[in-house]
Amino acid sequence: MTKRINKDTQVCMSLAARPSNFGTRFHNYLYEALDLNYLYKAFSPTDLTQAISGVRGLGIRGCAISMPFKEACIPLVDELDASAQAIHSVNTIVNTNGHLKAYNTDYIAIARLLASYKVSPDLVFALRGSGGMAKAVACALKDAGFTRGYIVAIDEASGKQLAELYGYEWRPDTEGIEADLLINATPIGMAGGNDADKLSYSEQEVDKASVIFDVVALPPVTPLIRYARERGKTVITGSEVFAIQAVEQFVLYTGIRPDDALFQKAAAWSRL
Repeated sequence: MTKRINKDTQVCMSLAARPSNFGTRFHNYLYEALDLNYLYKAFSPTDLTQAISGVRGLGIRGCAISMPFKEACIPLVDELDASAQAIHSVNTIVNTNGHLKAYNTDYIAIARLLASYKVSPDLVFALRGSGGMAKAVACALKDAGFTRGYIVAIDEASGKQLAELYGYEWRPDTEGIEADLLINATPIGMAGGNDADKLSYSEQEVDKASVIFDVVALPPVTPLIRYARERGKTVITGSEVFAIQAVEQFVLYTGIRPDDALFQKAAAWSRL
């Protein structure tokens, strides 16, 4: 790969509070396999405004946006695609001749996983979080036909707003909630954070549920996913979300959709 990096190489990047190697390995694997003159690098910005200005000023082709920047970057772009505008959350920026257009491929990944795991919309769910990723999850749940659920968020203003937007109920905590589907869309359990070793739901709550969905991608097996697997629950992982949304980003950046076999190879390589 390094032999063909030159003045014409298209650069893509990611911005995250705690970057992982997954996206870097995933995208660069596909660039190599498809013989594309692209390069991908992850960054942890100290100043988001300057970082987005750099995307524009340096001609960076694409930029992935992770927690906690999914909402903060919105005023910094020129245009919102319908996918980002609908849920007011961004995870992808595409730069076309200095025009920054923002998208949300998280929604696509979440909707696809709910369908592929055949998660029944009759289940009562609890969704912990009210930030950018939680917005994508809530929208996907609503579109999948889920009618009964709770948005669990400490921040009353954002929690209530998200719950009311989709016709769900806001709660500050999980007390009194009996849910069959538990979803974590907070940094609890994320590697490198203050709550890296914590469960986002209690053991008792997991024991009573049937499906556990943790959108945290790093580590690939979070404390919540590990505990749920030990109890024989159906689990959906953040690394699965990451892989699907990443391939949709790849298509936006390059205009090329890799076949499923190549996608699976890239995803497997990225998890090593």
